[in-house]
Amino acid sequence: MTVDEANNDEALRKLRHDIKNQLSNIILALEQLRYEIPEPSADILFYIDTISISTNRINALLKNNE
Repeated sequence: MTVDEANNDEALRKLRHDIKNQLSNIILALEQLRYEIPEPSADILFYIDTISISTNRINALLKNNE
């Protein structure tokens, strides 16, 4: 492995880590919203579920490409 390849691998590892941290924050915020909104409408639940599904898909993509 060349120095450039090692640097690229390290940069990619850091990027994955940073993205996962942000996804965790989004997932935690969504779960909190589920409990904070007393009677969410069907639209609000749809939006929360859509964001949750998308964050889980992104997280799975990151795990599969490690």
